[in-house]
Amino acid sequence: MTETVHAPRYTTYVPLTDLNPALGNPKKHEVERIIESIRTHGFVDQPIADERTGTILGGHGRREALIEMQARGEQLPAGLLLDHDGGWLVPVQRGWASRSDVEAKALNIKLNLIGADGGWRPRSLAAYLEDIVTEDAALYDSLAIPDEKLEDLLRQVDPETLPGAINEDQAPVLHLPDDGGDGGLDDGGLSADDEGRARLITCPDCGHAFTPGR
Repeated sequence: MTETVHAPRYTTYVPLTDLNPALGNPKKHEVERIIESIRTHGFVDQPIADERTGTILGGHGRREALIEMQARGEQLPAGLLLDHDGGWLVPVQRGWASRSDVEAKALNIKLNLIGADGGWRPRSLAAYLEDIVTEDAALYDSLAIPDEKLEDLLRQVDPETLPGAINEDQAPVLHLPDDGGDGGLDDGGLSADDEGRARLITCPDCGHAFTPGR
């Protein structure tokens, strides 16, 4: 006989208007970038509810983005449901309860800090970026990585370990999907024949070239 086990964590769909933010939430958000991500990929990262306080911990930026999208009259994002009145229902992770206000505040900070503080594996990131920009330049642009941040990451990459590296005298080159020339790279500016083509930036140490996010 199968025993029914109570799930300590579960998902329920909650009206967007019922998502209560944590009082004094300190995290700022790039709402427009979150909106663009939801438009492109759907709603994939659930807010986390605190059963003790009835507020959310993770997900404040996504809440703001959804409220703005609804106010603009945008269509229902993938991953959400409509209630009988046309309101938006948002998937929320339920089942966790803080022991105190200070624990809730500590977890709020951790949810925002831990992922960002982990950093990146530069070689793996460079390989991911090359795959993305080669297959879908618009999707790469949506990453909106600042030029200086990208260059800093690429300085940590050994060119011999990147896809396409042949020898120490021939650094790997990233070819854009619309690159109809001979594959050569200049200083990254636009020539008379390059009107409309995205500018390239090149890692000063390894010579790897990328289109910067806009």
